[in-house]
Amino acid sequence: MLSSRRAYPSAGLGIAVLLVILTSCAPAATEPSPATRTGGSAAAGSPPVSEMASGLTSPWGLVALADSSTLVSERDTRRILHLVDGQVARPLLTIDDARPAGEGGLLGLAATQDQQTVFAYYTAENDNRLVSMSWDGQHLGEPAVILSGIPKGFTHNGGRLALGPDGHLYVSTGESGDADLAQDTKSLGGKILRITRAGKPVPGNPFGNEVYSYGHRNVEGLAFDDEGRLWASEFGEQSWDELNLITKGGNYGWPQVEGSSQNRDLINPRVVWQTSAASPSGLAYWRGKLWMAALRGQQLWEIPLQGTTPGPPVGHFADKYGRLRSVTVTHDGRSLLLSSSNTDGRGEQQSGDDRLLKLTG
Repeated sequence: MLSSRRAYPSAGLGIAVLLVILTSCAPAATEPSPATRTGGSAAAGSPPVSEMASGLTSPWGLVALADSSTLVSERDTRRILHLVDGQVARPLLTIDDARPAGEGGLLGLAATQDQQTVFAYYTAENDNRLVSMSWDGQHLGEPAVILSGIPKGFTHNGGRLALGPDGHLYVSTGESGDADLAQDTKSLGGKILRITRAGKPVPGNPFGNEVYSYGHRNVEGLAFDDEGRLWASEFGEQSWDELNLITKGGNYGWPQVEGSSQNRDLINPRVVWQTSAASPSGLAYWRGKLWMAALRGQQLWEIPLQGTTPGPPVGHFADKYGRLRSVTVTHDGRSLLLSSSNTDGRGEQQSGDDRLLKLTG
């Protein structure tokens, strides 16, 4: 049986150069276009911000609940917390099987539409895996493993989860530092997976297994727009971080390509950033735009959309809150939740870190 430990109520809680790739509405796999180069811009007016919580330790996954509270996973403590605005965080569960190291640990969270089931992605002793837990509004049930065998590494573990409009669970994975895995459609590493809530491959998946798209280096952001299209933010290596529009069975090029290419067998990104400007993690769709949290870039990128065509991205909060990890929309759709990531071993920790912020406007 999966080992877990319950916990009950206790206290605790330069503008960079950017490239924008504007492609036509035709599939990028068959009609790649050269990059249109523009300069990134800083926001003239950013959304108002309030602090919901402070004193968090390497927060990673966020689930916004219907009662306006929030579930938060902490990568390095292995805890899932319940945050109620204005109150102290309540630890719900510690997943003892998680093995935090490097970029691994307790990572993404997601919940079903009725919010009676919560999913968590974490790095275990020998792999990355996915568990499901019941949720009654106050307590999480015993975690049950629904998918295992995802390659793990000191870096590139992926870990983002999203429930699709089709009712299925989408899971981002990294290639765990073994770049060749990204092109192997039999491997679960370097992929976006599509599975049922029970952890099984969705019938109609392109390769007869859990794999939905491949050729990814390390995706840490997934978001569906209001037309049900899936977008993903992805870490590059030395040159280009990416925003991709995901298609079933699509090959996104890693490790052959970082950024855009003229190879018609590969799907080009819709936006690329120099890695100093982004190192993207969380991604959300809010008010007709994508919002992407940047770690090394230490800002929140606002990316307007006209259908499948992104407009020039605008940066918010540059260097104000440090590294930004996760972003999600509140259940009522009125606000955006944003978490910092300065206690993850790579940031410059300030008093009060890490924080959960709420954006309105």
